[in-house]
Amino acid sequence: MSADGGRVFFLRPATATSRANALWELNTSTGAERLLADPAALLSDPEDLPAEEKARRERTRESGAGIVGYALSRDASVASFALSGRLFVADLVGGTARELPTQGGVIDPRVDPTGQRVAYVTRGTLRVVELESGEDYAVAVPDGEDVTFGLAEFIAAEEMSRYRGYWWEPNGTRLIAARVNNSEVRRWYIADPANPGTAATEIAYPAAGTANAAVSLHVVSLDGTFVPVLVDFDYLNDVHWSSGGAPLIVTQTRDQRTRRIYTMTPDTGAVTELVVETDPVWLEVTDGAPAWTPDGRLVRIVAHGDEYALQVGDDVVTSGLQVRRVLDVRDDSILVAASEDDPTQTHVYEVGQKTERLSTEDGVHSAIRGGRTVVKISATLDTYGTKAEVDGHVIESWADTPVIRARPKMLTLGERGLRAALLLPSDHVQGTRLPVLMDPYGGPHAQRVVSAQNAFLASQWLADQGFAVIVADGRGTPGRGPKWEREIAFDFAGATLQDQVDALEAAAEIEPDLDLTRVAIRGWSYGGYLSALAVLRRPDVFHAGIAGAPVTDWRLYDTHYTERYLGHPDDKPEVYDTNSLIDDADKLSRPLMIIHGLADDNVVAAHTLRLSSALLAAGRPHTVLPLSGVTHMTPQEQVAENLLLLQVDFLKQSLG
Repeated sequence: MSADGGRVFFLRPATATSRANALWELNTSTGAERLLADPAALLSDPEDLPAEEKARRERTRESGAGIVGYALSRDASVASFALSGRLFVADLVGGTARELPTQGGVIDPRVDPTGQRVAYVTRGTLRVVELESGEDYAVAVPDGEDVTFGLAEFIAAEEMSRYRGYWWEPNGTRLIAARVNNSEVRRWYIADPANPGTAATEIAYPAAGTANAAVSLHVVSLDGTFVPVLVDFDYLNDVHWSSGGAPLIVTQTRDQRTRRIYTMTPDTGAVTELVVETDPVWLEVTDGAPAWTPDGRLVRIVAHGDEYALQVGDDVVTSGLQVRRVLDVRDDSILVAASEDDPTQTHVYEVGQKTERLSTEDGVHSAIRGGRTVVKISATLDTYGTKAEVDGHVIESWADTPVIRARPKMLTLGERGLRAALLLPSDHVQGTRLPVLMDPYGGPHAQRVVSAQNAFLASQWLADQGFAVIVADGRGTPGRGPKWEREIAFDFAGATLQDQVDALEAAAEIEPDLDLTRVAIRGWSYGGYLSALAVLRRPDVFHAGIAGAPVTDWRLYDTHYTERYLGHPDDKPEVYDTNSLIDDADKLSRPLMIIHGLADDNVVAAHTLRLSSALLAAGRPHTVLPLSGVTHMTPQEQVAENLLLLQVDFLKQSLG
């Protein structure tokens, strides 16, 4: 939004079937919408993304095209964005856009707060281009083959939700830039077996127990001055530079049990330790905080008892809420997204002299704010997609209405109060017994059971093929406080699998049409791990499984995620053995389909291949479906559709 709240900027594709976003503006006074930058008009050729941009989009799970992100000047007069690796700026007053010549494929262009220049990264070099003169110059050049400036390293983007590697000073004359050195990170090679003439892609992958990238910070001035920031750390969580105070630097130790917040003096690079937070198990990376209020008070999300609470200065200012992220910070009030007793719902609260809930409908809500104007972004069980509304104006959605309407029955199950959704076929006749399909993610950092219609469309489609589908969130999932999240510490296999079993049995007590003699489970990523785990260790409960992109050996997954939950493999090798699947191969007695994208650089295909080899060595029949050219995402419509059809066919055969 503009600072005065008069204008809202947003992305929207031209049609329901287009992935190419254009940049739009809404006038909050009149409700009028205006097209500011249209990729169809700015590009004459198909998009051709630099390799670094493809990798960045994989980390952000971005499946769109066209304008997928943009940065605004402080007065909302200029926006910068990349298209096809080229740099564009939009005049947000005149409503025009133009291309600026650059020195290579553009990654993460960000206009400075004053609107005079744009920084971008190309081939690991941080560069700046002046909008008035067009002068383009390097401000931070790599000093080694494996060094980059201004980019987030793999682990930050994949696991910390930090997708940036540089930050502008509020007056636009200096930047803080991250220097990333990947020279010590283990190299892996991802080949394309469908095209044997193509060389394998080399990636720097920090697997559990191995070296991370070496990251350091530097203050970079436009005149060429280069000041190292005098602080060492294992993980850089975030940097915050605003006019409310000195730059904030947030770091973690490798075991993630200590977090430090520093202030930094840009002229010298000297730091002062401001806050040290510790936890005997781990500390979560928080979203939108730490930050300064404009009058210089530190805003944090802290573990307070069994709540994630908002703290401003020395005062904890929320109670009875699980604060999920900070949305906007002012002197007199702070907007947060938080849950109360029901973790399936997230609401917007304004925290000031009193705490007021701004969202009224049951659902999942977020917001942005400019001046005293708030745009509410809402998803509910009654509506498709999300609705963005401000002062009575709804930003028009051009999405098609799905032919399926999800009908989840929201449940609270068992002694742990597991949140779950039960979906039956749309034409189900009471008294007709149904095979059951568990459809979880089931691991930390992600919820499947939320009060939003779109979250259950695929599950409803599966139900309409003749299944009772159960989506259940177990221990470790967000929204229920620190204790709930930490119950999976060192015990993925035990806690998360038991919660799926408990949810199934409790749901059957409520819905008598569930046939527990025919139960299958499917999932992707952690859900794929959980599905394979289920048929290997609980064949008495689960009669078939579909494991998509599963982690089968946690020693092959990345440092920040795996070590947070399971510890360092050198310290706790028995934990890795207990929670991995390879040694369980000889236990398989149920049908198992394993699906994996061969271009996956997150959960590499070696996970599936090693499990399949172990199953073959043990003489256990199974099905492997390799997906050539597919990464951890499956955004290709034809692939996604046919995968669902193949899975249904496998399930029907397996369950008889």
